[in-house]
Amino acid sequence: MEQTDLRRRARWTMLVVVLMGLVLDQLTKYLAVEHLDPQRPVRVLGQWLQLHLIRNPGAAFSLGDQATAVISVLAVVASLVMFLVVLPRVRTVASGILAGMATAGIVGNLVDRLFRPPSPMRGHVVDFLQVPHFAIFNVADIFITMTAAILLLEAFRGGADQEDQ
Repeated sequence: MEQTDLRRRARWTMLVVVLMGLVLDQLTKYLAVEHLDPQRPVRVLGQWLQLHLIRNPGAAFSLGDQATAVISVLAVVASLVMFLVVLPRVRTVASGILAGMATAGIVGNLVDRLFRPPSPMRGHVVDFLQVPHFAIFNVADIFITMTAAILLLEAFRGGADQEDQ
């Protein structure tokens, strides 16, 4: 297959992953808001997984809960970087999947910040997945965390160097 076809496929892969991830994130948040009571967590897998609805004004681990607007601006910038800088540089389907996962996570939480109460750019992110001894999180957070973990593993394995050769 020609190099330009591979790059085109990689870019389309990124866009499809972004769209699918964003739909999954927003659908699960919609279902959480519609069906969960914040005062009554629901056990799904015994003590290992609960559905516990919260609205998070901050970032991961509720850090920066007084800086929601700043976090929103950073998320807008990160989204623009992903679409305007990263997307044109995606060369492989694997990198398209990773970039798509990261972008879906960034945009998924940004949608909450833009369109959920209390106001635009100050909206609270819907979190609802809880595991023991860890923060409550959502599907967008999973995409961001998985991307970071895979990139770290690849960095330790030397995967980025091998791909270029």
